[in-house]
Amino acid sequence: MKKQCFVVAGRSRFLRIFAASTICLICQTSFVSAEKTANHSPEWRLPRGDSSFSGFTADQLSDDLVVRWECQVDEAIETTPVVGFGAVFTADIFGKVYAVERETGKLKWKKDYETGFLASPSLRDNTVFIGDVEGSVYALNAVSGEEKWKSKTEGEINGSVNFFEDSVLVASQDGKLYCFGVDQGDLRWTYETQDSVRCSPSIATGRTFLGGCDGQLHQVNLKTGEAIGAPLPLGGPTGSTPAVLQNQVVLPIMDGLVLAFDWKKGRELWRYEDLDLLQEYRSSAAISKDFVVVSSQNRQVDALSVDTGKLKWRYTLKRRSDASPVIAGEDVWIAASDGRLIRLSLKDGKEKWTYEVRGSFLAAPAIVGDELFIGDDDGILRCFAKPEDELP
Repeated sequence: MKKQCFVVAGRSRFLRIFAASTICLICQTSFVSAEKTANHSPEWRLPRGDSSFSGFTADQLSDDLVVRWECQVDEAIETTPVVGFGAVFTADIFGKVYAVERETGKLKWKKDYETGFLASPSLRDNTVFIGDVEGSVYALNAVSGEEKWKSKTEGEINGSVNFFEDSVLVASQDGKLYCFGVDQGDLRWTYETQDSVRCSPSIATGRTFLGGCDGQLHQVNLKTGEAIGAPLPLGGPTGSTPAVLQNQVVLPIMDGLVLAFDWKKGRELWRYEDLDLLQEYRSSAAISKDFVVVSSQNRQVDALSVDTGKLKWRYTLKRRSDASPVIAGEDVWIAASDGRLIRLSLKDGKEKWTYEVRGSFLAAPAIVGDELFIGDDDGILRCFAKPEDELP
């Protein structure tokens, strides 16, 4: 029987029951004064940190972190925030996009589309780009929230927008990759796979990578929209986003494999499989020069050698993590469904720090400079930073 490509993984998908009460927008600053915030020059404009969706940053956070501010929004946040233009941008599952002041955590603007967002926003040219569950792609002014343009695909959008030159790229569950003009949203080309696509398009050297529910890794020429060679076989469907580092692309599949390919040579480099207990992968890998880190639905966080795919260490969670791991400097950050934000040593997987909330974390954090931003399913967006006495 053919395995269907769908993601449950604890996400609400509009089946969750919320109290019918009105939630006030209360954005409160706390713990650290805004006047003493650190240098804000770095940004996190794409939900996996860069256009290759590596899930990696060289930024090393302080050993001790405190909550700088909290911002309460209307509904559950199931997407990774992005950071740029002096603000933090996020979206909730019932169709609202928010811009929050990076310094203070105060709400700048809110745009309500009465739809739903499972894809994280992306930033470019003072513009917020995001796709919704009805297949629409929006471009919003980052300062005011005013809509610049709206374009349409034919299926639900689960992955985030990426950019190449003056183009916007977005994949849809209709099985197509769309290329729109960044200024007007005009359709330039489409690339069609054999099944739905739930991932974001990763980019390296003029091409994009798509892992599909058709069990293939596609490479597409970003100027023409045409396939580059034959798709590489994965052996099963995937909803994960490929992570790219130099000539290597790593992609987990739902059936319990993690595969690495040399995209320049078009061949498989290695594969990892837990032979004792079949894992199931619904999130994306993080990749650095030495490690590939993946998190399975069976509560396992595994660090693999980037060269061989051999297991280096394993950390077992109390409950699963639906969010993709993030490598930041010498650490791995895991956002777990039991409401714990966990910091592990990249070297050996030892737990270094945790923070627990009443709800659940369903999406990865954004880590930029000396700050970490993350939302939870209670609709609280938080900024973590070094304690006040450590600030310059």
